[in-house]
Amino acid sequence: MERLGQDAWVVLPPLLIALGIVGIVVPVLPGLLLVVAGLGVWALATQSVVGWVVLVLGLLVAGTGAVLQYLVPGRRMRERGVATSTIVVAVLLAVVGFFLVPVIGAVVGFVGGIWLVETGRGSGRQESWARTRHAVLAILQGWGIEMAAALVVAGLYVVGVLLS
Repeated sequence: MERLGQDAWVVLPPLLIALGIVGIVVPVLPGLLLVVAGLGVWALATQSVVGWVVLVLGLLVAGTGAVLQYLVPGRRMRERGVATSTIVVAVLLAVVGFFLVPVIGAVVGFVGGIWLVETGRGSGRQESWARTRHAVLAILQGWGIEMAAALVVAGLYVVGVLLS
């Protein structure tokens, strides 16, 4: 029975990290949080200086990624004239869309929400599509930042395992 407990501590961290990366691609799970949780479980299991140093570095990378994930796209959208209220409505429609048509409905709801709000403001058809395109690119940029942070944290885990 003791062996089973030891095996769980070996298998759980990479499983959480992999699940977290999948959660970033399919936004149903808290991706970056799961990746950091995997690193935390590994640090607790190893109880070594390397484990704690890698955990602190992973938390710094994840924290920086989480902040940049929202700041950089937000700035990009403001520069392109997409109002915060437009994004709020688009996010609400994305949530509704997600429950109506799982996963793909969120994308349709978000993009459609931006276009509807911008068209309703009298932006004109061409300007509405331009702002919608900028908002979608900004959201993809945020996704890329989160994925990059998760992959760096996963890389730190691999380096930590090799060093310990």
